[in-house]
Amino acid sequence: MLTFKNFNIADWLSFYRIAAAPFLLVLIALDVRQIFTWLLLISYLTDALDGYLARKLQITSPRGSQLDSFGDQMTLIVGLIGLFYFETRFIKTNLVIILLAFIPYIAQMLIAYFKYGKATAFHTYLAKLSAILQSIFILFSLFFYPESILFYVMIIIGVLETIEEIALIFMYDNWASDVKGIYWALRDKRRLKTE
Repeated sequence: MLTFKNFNIADWLSFYRIAAAPFLLVLIALDVRQIFTWLLLISYLTDALDGYLARKLQITSPRGSQLDSFGDQMTLIVGLIGLFYFETRFIKTNLVIILLAFIPYIAQMLIAYFKYGKATAFHTYLAKLSAILQSIFILFSLFFYPESILFYVMIIIGVLETIEEIALIFMYDNWASDVKGIYWALRDKRRLKTE
């Protein structure tokens, strides 16, 4: 049986993001942009902090990776909903690009669930860069205004990251976490074959 004492500080920061998501949705419904944006910033900061603490304190685990990924997805979804609500015109103007960028993401999720029965938690360097760019774009848009160049860079890196995740799914027969990227996956596989 799983008890609360089995969770570490990094897990609790992931739980914070998951628990904050419904509250953030309420703030969107109440049309409270500034409070929503500041609390969304806190959620993004906990994302950066939980990964750092997990590595620094050597408390990484598959469960922690899954919690982190789920918290990341919840934060991204809420951030996108907030962006859609507060910056509707920008979203409508760029809707086709946004939908085209989501096609590989949805494909990646479906492939992962079909193969592993759950979402991936590779946490590649490209995924980290993509998450940073997404959070910067969303927060900059909500604090100030949507910046087109940042938007396009975020979309391109996001699509590349999703393609990398799809490739990694096909490279790993079993679910794996904390893979740095394709280069490291190939190197690890070669080393395993020669041993």
